[in-house]
Amino acid sequence: MADTVYNFGAGPAMLPPPVMEKIQQEWLNFQGMGVSLIEISHRSKEFVAVLEEAQRLFRELTGLPENYRILFVHGGARMQFSALPLNFADCGSAKKCLYVDSGNFAKLAATEAQIFSSTEIIASSAEDNYSYIPTVTPDMVDQRGSYLHITSNNTIYGTRWNDFPETGNVPLIADMTSELLSRQIDYSKFGVVYAGLQKNLGPSGMAMVIVREDLLGHHVEQTPTLLNYTQCDKDNSLTNTTNTFAIYVIKLVLEWLKEQGGIVAIEQRNEAKAALLYQAIDQGDFYRGIANVADRSIMNVSFRLPSEELEASFLQQAEKNGLYALKGHRNAGGVRASIYNPMPLSGVEKLVNFMEEFKVNI
Repeated sequence: MADTVYNFGAGPAMLPPPVMEKIQQEWLNFQGMGVSLIEISHRSKEFVAVLEEAQRLFRELTGLPENYRILFVHGGARMQFSALPLNFADCGSAKKCLYVDSGNFAKLAATEAQIFSSTEIIASSAEDNYSYIPTVTPDMVDQRGSYLHITSNNTIYGTRWNDFPETGNVPLIADMTSELLSRQIDYSKFGVVYAGLQKNLGPSGMAMVIVREDLLGHHVEQTPTLLNYTQCDKDNSLTNTTNTFAIYVIKLVLEWLKEQGGIVAIEQRNEAKAALLYQAIDQGDFYRGIANVADRSIMNVSFRLPSEELEASFLQQAEKNGLYALKGHRNAGGVRASIYNPMPLSGVEKLVNFMEEFKVNI
C-alpha cells in the first residue's frame, strides 16, 4: 500500500486532516477540563458553547438569513424523509407533498413520505437510470401543495441541480447531504435544507436541518417528539442527549472551512478538481461518464470502463496505489470518485495519472 492514501469514499467520507489532528489533541483533555468532550454533559456550558459556535459559524460562512433556524437532529438524512411530511404536510391546502425523483435517495424520500401523507412525483429521470436532472417548470408545481422536495446532488449517479426550480408560494425543500457547503447557495430560495453529516460535515448518524421560521408549528399532532422540528428548535437541539461528538466535529470542520477562505474559495477548488477529472474521462472512449454533461456533479463523479472485468482490475490496482473506495454504488456500477471538500487537488491529480497509466498499459 502506498504511504499516502486518498479516500474517495462516498460516505462516511474523509475529514480534513487538521480536523482529525485537533480531535486527537483534545480527545483526552477537552479545553483543559481533564476529561474528553464525549464525557461531559450535553447541557454543560462548555458543550452548549460548542453547539452555538457551530451554528454561528454556519451562518457566517453561508450568509444564512436571520429568519432561518439551525437544528441538529438524529438519524441522518433518511430519518428526515419521515420527519418532513410530519412537520410540513399541513402547510398546503391540498395537504399533498410534491417530489422530484432524480435518483435513489430522492425516490426513497418520496416512498417514505407516502406512509404519512399524500404525495405526488411531478418529474422523474428514472426511465434513463437517473442520468439527468428532470425539468421542472413553474406550471408543474401545484400551488395548493405542501412543499416540493428535491435532492440537490445525487450521490450515486453524479448529477446535481445547477438551477433550482421556481415554486411560487410552495416551500422548496432540498436534501443537500452530498453537497452542503461545497458551493454558494442562496438559502432564501428554500423553505428547508437538510443534510446528513457524513459527506462534508462530520461523522455519520446525524443531520443538520435549516428551517425557515414561518414553517415551524405546522407539525401533525402525532409527530414523535424527536422528529418534531418545532420542539427541537425550542430546545436548541437539546430535547434529549444529543450526539455531542458529532456537533463538536461539525464546529471543527466549519473552522477549517473558514481557514480555507470560506465557501467562495472551496467552490473554486471543487470546480477545479471536478474539471480535471472530467477532462480525463472525456478524452477518448475508454472511460465513459454516467451523468449527462450539463447535469454533472462536482462532488460525485461516476464513470464506467469498457467492461466489468476491466473495472474490477482498475479498482484492485487503484487501491494498491493508495486510491481508496472508488467502487461505484451497486445501483450504478462502475467507478465513483467522491471528491468532497476535504479531498485535496493532489488526490485528484493522482487519480487522473493512474487513469492514464491504466489505460495505456491495458
